[in-house]
Amino acid sequence: MSSTRTLIRGGLVITAADEIHADVLIEDGRIAALAAHGSAVSEAWTAGRTIDATNKYVIPGGVDAHTHMELPFGGTHASDTFETGTRAAAWGGTTTIIDFAVQSVGHALREGLDAWYAKADAKCAIDYGFHMILSDVNESSLKEMDKLVEEGITSFKLFMAYPGVFYSDDGQILRAMQRSATNGGLIMMHAENGIAIDVLVEQALAEGRTDPRYHGEVRKVLLEAEATHRAIQLARVAGAPLYVVHVSAEEAVAELVAARDKGLNVFGETCPQYLFLSTDNLAEPDFEGAKYVCSTPLRPREHQAALWRGLRTNDLQVVSTDHCPFCFEGQKELGRGDFSKIPNGLPGVENRMDLLHQAVVDGHLTRRRWIEIACATPARMFGLYPKKGTIAPGADADVVIYDPHAEQTLSAETHHMNVDYSAYEGKRVTGQVETVLSRGEVVIDGREFTGRAGHGQYTPRGTCQYLN
Repeated sequence: MSSTRTLIRGGLVITAADEIHADVLIEDGRIAALAAHGSAVSEAWTAGRTIDATNKYVIPGGVDAHTHMELPFGGTHASDTFETGTRAAAWGGTTTIIDFAVQSVGHALREGLDAWYAKADAKCAIDYGFHMILSDVNESSLKEMDKLVEEGITSFKLFMAYPGVFYSDDGQILRAMQRSATNGGLIMMHAENGIAIDVLVEQALAEGRTDPRYHGEVRKVLLEAEATHRAIQLARVAGAPLYVVHVSAEEAVAELVAARDKGLNVFGETCPQYLFLSTDNLAEPDFEGAKYVCSTPLRPREHQAALWRGLRTNDLQVVSTDHCPFCFEGQKELGRGDFSKIPNGLPGVENRMDLLHQAVVDGHLTRRRWIEIACATPARMFGLYPKKGTIAPGADADVVIYDPHAEQTLSAETHHMNVDYSAYEGKRVTGQVETVLSRGEVVIDGREFTGRAGHGQYTPRGTCQYLN
């Protein structure tokens, strides 16, 4: 039997709960056992393959709960396919993504979901699940929500932004929340006041303010905070839990803190771009700022402290990427002379685990909190734990051997995302993924890709594991 086994020896195993010097035995795609390094138990183990993790971390594969592969947006679509995007994720130590299937206005949820199943089928290098974007809340789509929850699509995203595209009004949001309160689904909210933002966009363009930096100026902090507050109150009226995506501003964090202090089931996610980038990037000359156009937008640097604090106090629980790449040439350039036509989104699925390790090096987070916000909590939030997000007997053998001492420079020259720039070009970080296993299969082997399209399996999810 030893030929189907893999043994990882000598590393520091880090989970959200523990740090232990342990050897890890993998069998049939799952974690079979852990035992103290050098113990009689582990010395007796035999395996067809042994990986030496001396002086390395052994961590669970990352769970990125917010990606947009092949997303249609503004007349173009995200440049990463499920094949290129999941391969890049693996390179960055992420072994599960949850992407967003999109319902089009006037169409059934099922139609949108089936389109995304088809896009991803036999293409993914790592395991994947889906959330459902609701663009058209009506009697029939509300009924369909119940069926999707039964099928393992247990979260639904609504937008208070993008009128005419994804936008839902307060009545639609309330109805969807009421439905989720009874069917166990979790509502994910893009919280920005899109109606007010559109007025400010129109005014800015009329006054000749067309550069990328005005994207950040019209999408005001107060309009994120107001929408966050409103979403929380609607969720309270509906008696439903709420997960606010890509929180970027101190005032929005304050709304989450106030709700959580009342004991409400309100959760918040932020993204590396809000922790490491700022409006300074949006203001880069020669239209370079277009590379950093995403929504919610990058904020002035002083907001970062509140986001780090929220991650430490657990008022923000998850760091996802909102990976939605558009090439600078030919895609971001659609907005030259009109910032409102710049496709919204940044590449990042490959960088998240490294950037968050850098946050450990910088003293913002502990090692266990790194694993908690990047692996364990997203798995629990979206009904994948303990199959994903931890290293424990019975869990899927999604394991990363991580070298905490290696130094690297992030760059479009060396990344594997299908996009012509890096949002972190030239940034030096300490720590690098060395080897990655997905369900026991080595997909990155000492900085070489050995995986394949189609290895990744669709993974149905349970409901949120944090609900009171």
